[in-house]
Amino acid sequence: MRIRLHGIDAPESRQLCTRTTGERWRCGQQASLALSDQIGRSTVSCDPRDTDRYGRTVAVCSSRGVDLNGWLVIQGWAVAYRRYSRDYVRAEDQARVASRGVWSGQFDMPWEWRAAQRAR
Repeated sequence: MRIRLHGIDAPESRQLCTRTTGERWRCGQQASLALSDQIGRSTVSCDPRDTDRYGRTVAVCSSRGVDLNGWLVIQGWAVAYRRYSRDYVRAEDQARVASRGVWSGQFDMPWEWRAAQRAR
């Protein structure tokens, strides 16, 4: 089952970010790998909140008692998706101040990157 994580947006797997040195890196791929490492072989449970326009369940998911949505944001691998929720704004602020993940350099917000890809 494909699930969209409630209240957050992460870089797409093909999305690149730029380090302060100017080096470009696959931040979307790194975000996906970080989530996979966090979950490992643990069971994931999800609390459905909504259904999106593509028919996917929108949920808050957890593993070993950790809110994975919030974990991704506080680690800097996703941003708060304010258009739909303000649940993870504080976690995003913490990641930005600590320069974690995508906040360690420059990046396009995931929704802006997707829009630019569609416009091509």
